[in-house]
Amino acid sequence: MSEGPRKAKYSATRRLLLKSKLLKKAASMLVTEKEGMVREREQALSERVPPLKLSGLSAQELQELCKDLHRKIDAVDEVRYDMELKVVKNDKEIQTLVQKIAEMKGTMSRTKLKRVKKSADAMLGSMESKLMKADFKANLKTVKKEEEKKEEVTDWRKNVEAMSGMEGRKKLFNAGQ
Repeated sequence: MSEGPRKAKYSATRRLLLKSKLLKKAASMLVTEKEGMVREREQALSERVPPLKLSGLSAQELQELCKDLHRKIDAVDEVRYDMELKVVKNDKEIQTLVQKIAEMKGTMSRTKLKRVKKSADAMLGSMESKLMKADFKANLKTVKKEEEKKEEVTDWRKNVEAMSGMEGRKKLFNAGQ
């Protein structure tokens, strides 16, 4: 038996009562949040837009006010249209980039990593890609052989005597092949 904290088991009526209280509290919080949003909107509009004083204006002045408002609306519509075009353009660009990324992910093949005992040849074989088929082990052997040849140091006088004459030329010819 575990010594951890016990979970309290509530009866069905108690659970129903708790659920209903939670729902009532959430509903009241939602109502207050909506009222707060309405108040904030009204306050922002009152700060940005002065109240219209239409009383005492002649028909000519009302027409000028309407024309001015229509000009402002047209300017805002143009800005909104320009912004909408930019958004659409950027959305298309994002979609093309997402498609390119998906294509790149599809072309690149990742080897699945597993804990398996493999020989060195098997690991090299799994690492080789389709484009590059190089025999790494053979390349390593050739490098070692070349290093060994460089390490050979002999007396240069014996080398000169051995290479003189026809026998020396024959050795050089055979070594070149």
